Amino acid sequence: MQLTQDASAARTSLIDRIGIYPPLLWGYVGLLLFMIGDGVESGFLSRYLVDHGHSEQRVALVFTVYGITAAIAAWLSGALSDLWGPRQVMTIGLVIWAVFEVAFLLVGVAPSNYNLTLATYALRGFGYPLFAFGFLVWITAATPRERLGTAVGWFWFAFTGGLPTLGSLFASFMIPQIGHYPTLWCSLALVVLGGLIALFGIHEPTGKRRLAPPDEKPLSTLISSISIAWRKPKTAIGCIVRVINTAPQFGFLVFLPLYFTNTIGFSEGQWLRLLSAIFLSNIIWNLLFGIIGDKFGWRRTVALCGGVGSAMTTLLLYYTPHTLGANYPLTVLAGILYGATLAGYVPLSALMPSLAPENKGAAMSILNLGAGASVWVGPAIVAVFLSPLGVGGVMWIFAGLYLLSAVLTLFLTLPDESTQTSLSTLEDL
Repeated sequence: MQLTQDASAARTSLIDRIGIYPPLLWGYVGLLLFMIGDGVESGFLSRYLVDHGHSEQRVALVFTVYGITAAIAAWLSGALSDLWGPRQVMTIGLVIWAVFEVAFLLVGVAPSNYNLTLATYALRGFGYPLFAFGFLVWITAATPRERLGTAVGWFWFAFTGGLPTLGSLFASFMIPQIGHYPTLWCSLALVVLGGLIALFGIHEPTGKRRLAPPDEKPLSTLISSISIAWRKPKTAIGCIVRVINTAPQFGFLVFLPLYFTNTIGFSEGQWLRLLSAIFLSNIIWNLLFGIIGDKFGWRRTVALCGGVGSAMTTLLLYYTPHTLGANYPLTVLAGILYGATLAGYVPLSALMPSLAPENKGAAMSILNLGAGASVWVGPAIVAVFLSPLGVGGVMWIFAGLYLLSAVLTLFLTLPDESTQTSLSTLEDL
C-alpha cells in the first residue's frame, strides 16, 4: 500500500514539475486524441473534395463557412463556460462533432452532394472549439498564474499535436491501406475516444461548475464576453493578434496541398509528411515557448518569436520550393522553421486572461473568438486573393499580417508593466 502511494506521489510530482496541473492530466491526453481525430482530414480533404467534382472556389467556401461556425463556437466556449462550467461545454462539443461528422460522411461526402457537404461540415464546426477551448478555459481557471504559460504550452502541444501533426501522419499511413473515405471514418473513433477520456478522466472541481458569480444573469455573462472588447481595449487587440496567429495556417490547408502536389511535384504522401514535420516542430516548440515565455516575457516572446519569426519563415516556406524546385529536404527544413516560429504565439493564451484577471472567462471568450475567426479568415483570404495574386501574393499577404501582429502585441502591457518595458521590446523589434 505504501509503495503504491509513493509511486502515485512520484508521478504527481513529475507531472507537476513539467508544468501540468496534475488534476488536469487526463484532459491533455483526451485533447490530444480528440485533435488527432479532428486533424486526420486536414492534409487531404480539400484535394479530396476537388477530385470529387467540386471547384477550388467552392471548396474554399466550405472551409470558410466552417471557419465562421468555429469562430462562433470558440467565442461561446468562454461565455458558456462562465454559465455552465467548462466540462458541460466540452460535452456539448463532443456530441456536436460526432453527430454532424456522421451526417457529413453519409449525406454529404458519400453522394458528393455539395449543399449537404457545406451544411453538415459547417454544423460540425461548432464541435471542436467547444471541446478544445472549453478545456483551455478550465486550464486558465484552475492553474496558478506563475505556471500558466507552461500549462497553456502543454495545451497547444496537445492541440497541434493532433491538428494537424499526428492526424496528418495517421492519414498518410491509413490512406494507402484503406482509402480516403474509410480514413475519414477512423477520425470519428479517435474523437469519441479522446472526448470520453477527457470527460471521465478529469476530477478537478473548478471546471464542473459555472465560473461566473452566482448572481450574474446569463444575458449579462454573454454580453460581458463581447463588451470586454471595449471595456478592456487591450483584449480586442489580443483578439486581432490571435486571428493573425493561425489564419495563415488554415489558409495553407486550402491551397498548399494542391500547390505542393500539382505545381511543385511532391506526392500526396510527401505533402502529408511535410505537414506532419511542420507541426511536429510546432508541438515541440509550443511547449518550449510556454517555458520561454514565463522566463523571457509573454509579450516579448509573442512579438519577436511569433510575429517577426513567422513572417520570415512564411516567405521561406514559399521561396524554397519556388526557387529550388522539388527539393524535399530543404522544403521540410523551411516547414520545420515555420512550425517553430508559429509556436511563438503560445504565451498569448497566458497573457490574455492576465489583462482582465477579474473576468478571465470573458477574456478567454474574446481570445477564443480570435482563434475561431482565424479558421475562416485564412481560407477567405485565399478565396479572394489566390486567383488575382497567385500563391506568392497570398504568402506575402500572410507575411505582412504576421508583422502587423508583432506591432500590435507591443500594446498588450499588463497592469504591473512599465512603459519602459514596452520601449525595450520596441527596440528589440
